[in-house]
Amino acid sequence: MAQNSAGTASPPLGLRLAGAAVHLYTASGSVLGLLIVLAAFEGDAVAALWLGLVALVVDGTDGMLARRLRVKETIPWFDGARLDDIVDYLTYAFAPVVLLWTTGSLPAGTLGWVVAALPLLASSYQFCRIDAKTEDHTFLGFPSYWNVVAFYAIVLDLAPGLVATVLVVCSLLVFVPVRYLYPSRTPVLHGLSLVLTAAWLVLYGVLLLQVPDPHPVVVTLSLAYIGYYVGVSLWLTARAAHRRRGEPAPVG
Repeated sequence: MAQNSAGTASPPLGLRLAGAAVHLYTASGSVLGLLIVLAAFEGDAVAALWLGLVALVVDGTDGMLARRLRVKETIPWFDGARLDDIVDYLTYAFAPVVLLWTTGSLPAGTLGWVVAALPLLASSYQFCRIDAKTEDHTFLGFPSYWNVVAFYAIVLDLAPGLVATVLVVCSLLVFVPVRYLYPSRTPVLHGLSLVLTAAWLVLYGVLLLQVPDPHPVVVTLSLAYIGYYVGVSLWLTARAAHRRRGEPAPVG
């Protein structure tokens, strides 16, 4: 094993190359964000949503790969967390808002501009919070899932007024200290959350294949996962509040 300038042992070249490959894998999300925007402006919303699915898979797996390959140790001078935040802002916030705009999912006129701006501004704040990810691996405040909002808005052909209401409410929830499930990292119900999240991703693809007439059963199963996510998030919030007060945590 080679030594660096400080005289300490350097990680093997193969491990460093693997770490670099993981960072490149994460960075590919920025290209996916560009492709989503291009597909949106070309009027191909379904293609944009397929690209969004790929971005979700990349984001859901790059962290696990980074931890397994110990990238913080092998490439300590490169901030993978910052890269991840940049990519996530593009694929979870900016590109989905563009998609909502180009599909006519937002109200017309000035109101549409204001509604489109809210998620971008709220996410700018959320991505810069040092406590956005808690020590017990949850998100604090709505975790900028604007890609999920855009997915349901387009697949279910939701009215612009309803979409606007959801965007306003979720933008406000960015500032409310609710703990949200981090499916790939929250230790509580970790195995179940991973399985259900994987199933939801499959349902995402099935619904895209069924556009413009998604099957009600598939829609119901997909929304059931959203219900699970919200329910577990509220339970985690109550659990954390009880712990701060020194009370027994509620049984889930």
